[in-house]
Amino acid sequence: MVKTQAARAHLDKVAQTLLGKAYATLGRAEQRVILKIAKRETVAININTQDAAGFWDQLADRVATVGGSWRFIFGFCGLLLGWMALNTLILAPVHHAFDPYPFIFLNLLLSMLAALQAPVIMMSQNRQAAKDRLGAANDYEVNLHAELEIMRLHEKLDTLLADEQTGAAREKAAPQSAHAAST
Repeated sequence: MVKTQAARAHLDKVAQTLLGKAYATLGRAEQRVILKIAKRETVAININTQDAAGFWDQLADRVATVGGSWRFIFGFCGLLLGWMALNTLILAPVHHAFDPYPFIFLNLLLSMLAALQAPVIMMSQNRQAAKDRLGAANDYEVNLHAELEIMRLHEKLDTLLADEQTGAAREKAAPQSAHAAST
């Protein structure tokens, strides 16, 4: 990953300064953050653009989105009530009901739907969990980067304040020594 000896030394210096550890002893996430700090690059990534879902993964996401909505629940309840009304109130009196009470064919269709829909929803949930883990890892790296940059800013401010205080002390001492020399 790191090509030259000078680059390795620079990364070791940055890691030692910010984390108090050698670069080689850091975990992968910390190494990535130190490398980004050394290169002055951003750490944040857009998780949604990193998703290279195939057709079946996108289909699973759509099925989970549709199957987990109120529109689907109300629509499916309407379909079930329509099925039962058609077979009991409309077709049963003329003896043409294709699925008479107790609706065995409807039970078969519902069982098949549940058997197919449940694994598809679980696939979508697994993909979402993987996305969430990636997002959490990215959040950790971004937070670590921000914390380290804040530490660097504090060090710079402390250095500036110390320089300002020593400069002010010299200015106070300079008039006193000039006054002593003239007397």
